[in-house]
Amino acid sequence: MTDYGHDLLFGTFVTPNARALDLAVAADRAGLDLVTFQDHPYQPAFLDTWTLMTYVAARTERIRISGNVLNLPLRPPAVLARAAASLDRLSGGRIELGLGAGAFNDAAVAMGARKLSAGQAIEALAEGIGIIRDLWNTDTRERVEHKGTYYQISGAKRGPAPAHDIGIWVGAYKPKMLALTGRLGDGWLPSLAYLPDGAASLTGMNARIDDAAAEAGRAPGSVRRLLNLGPQDARAEQLAELALTYGISGFIVATDDAATAERLAAEVAPAVRDIVKRERG
Repeated sequence: MTDYGHDLLFGTFVTPNARALDLAVAADRAGLDLVTFQDHPYQPAFLDTWTLMTYVAARTERIRISGNVLNLPLRPPAVLARAAASLDRLSGGRIELGLGAGAFNDAAVAMGARKLSAGQAIEALAEGIGIIRDLWNTDTRERVEHKGTYYQISGAKRGPAPAHDIGIWVGAYKPKMLALTGRLGDGWLPSLAYLPDGAASLTGMNARIDDAAAEAGRAPGSVRRLLNLGPQDARAEQLAELALTYGISGFIVATDDAATAERLAAEVAPAVRDIVKRERG
């Protein structure tokens, strides 16, 4: 059995449209841990994800909120750091930061992003994570300097500090991104449907993250393993198997249906927790 030492989280993955607020409120009332939203700023049919997250934070009471995952090429890291910390403070510590290197590059370029190769996008994400963490670190008054290939920060003041240690969860599939997750991330956030061999892929991908974490002097268990999946996959026995075999501790179900979210909270989540607790003794 694989156990990275994290409590189990259950949440939803919601389309950022006019119904998203009601779905988030329903998930909050149902008792889910997390509500997340796609981030495609180049898609005019969707609401802006950060604006939506802010509105959801104001209308909910206890549920955590995250992008799944935010498009860093269209969200400057220094500004994103301050936005995330601000919303975390305003919401009482309920914000997590799902980040991606940027899919659909041509669409992002049409919105003003730079044209980057896949390798360059990974390097830019690594720089961006460093800048975000530096701006959150208010233990020193030294200003932030970053002379990178993709981002230039010249004497920025630090802060505000978040209300809690915001998790940076990276959407990753390929070896270089998995290694970045192990070196720099607080969590790994892929989608089951995109794994090349389904759940069986998790063994090798986990190992890549673990090795990179260890090489960076980090405990592999410091990287939470989360997974987006469809409602058809959200069966208690299957989720328990993912937790026990692969160490998945965050299950995020893609649904725009309030009844599915309510069932996840009332029936599936308690059953998974019971199975995992029993099997782990």
